[in-house]
Amino acid sequence: MRRGAPLEVAQRPSPDEPSGVRPLRTEFAFELPRGYVDRDGAVHRHGVMRLATARDELLPLHDDRVRENPNYLTVVLLARVITTLGDLDDVHVGIVENFFASDLAFLQDLYRRINSEGHTRAAVQCPACDHEFTVDVSGGRLGES
Repeated sequence: MRRGAPLEVAQRPSPDEPSGVRPLRTEFAFELPRGYVDRDGAVHRHGVMRLATARDELLPLHDDRVRENPNYLTVVLLARVITTLGDLDDVHVGIVENFFASDLAFLQDLYRRINSEGHTRAAVQCPACDHEFTVDVSGGRLGES
């Protein structure tokens, strides 16, 4: 190894100094396009997904259901990272299995965005005027920011 000038080490900002750096966002609120309908007929649309850990992605690979059907990995992963859904106490595989296909596709895309790209924004273009802008695809009502 060749020795040269010492590497510069980035200084961590003091807690008393504003750094201008945003803290790491680990949870992302969402609103399902259709919503999960529970046994009582209540619809749950608002939820929170957290960032996945390596453990979240590794443990399902040992699940027999995933070994039998690799497509089941999505269901197990989502059950691990969705922390809340409406007023449900526990989001588990049985709930995720009963999501509508459009909601499952929405959550798969949200998972990919926050774990691969680090955000929930998507670049879009107005078909009428070709103006380009970004939208947050994690949910919310039309016109909200």
